[in-house]
Amino acid sequence: MLDQVLPAVNASLNGTAAVLLFLAVRAVRGRDIARHRRLMLAAVAVSALFLAGYIVSFVWGTHTRYPAHDWTRVVYFAILISHELMAPFVVPLVLRMVYLGLKNRTADHKRLARYALPVWGYISVTGVLIYLFSRHIGPWRAG
Repeated sequence: MLDQVLPAVNASLNGTAAVLLFLAVRAVRGRDIARHRRLMLAAVAVSALFLAGYIVSFVWGTHTRYPAHDWTRVVYFAILISHELMAPFVVPLVLRMVYLGLKNRTADHKRLARYALPVWGYISVTGVLIYLFSRHIGPWRAG
């Protein structure tokens, strides 16, 4: 049961983080700093929950092999490889960005966010895609 539920929960957390990031960017562009801060802290919390769930998933071995052997396999692995190469950078970037934001070091926060936010967003979105490919598209294509 855990191998079915946990990946779906993790994908939902990743999707939620992506939406929160998008809304936070809109808030800061609209000069609503208080809303931006709340949304970003919510995104951090959701991403932390995802990370905890991912660690549990990894330890319990809920990962699956990609079942389809067609063009979707190539797309899946292209997404997966880029995701795995970038993912280790998210935690330190986010922690530094949060620190700078909470210390009101706005210029430094903004400078780092130009790089960190796209990486974090990419990881969140591709996390959902990896779930969809590995748990739904691949098995469907494999028949």
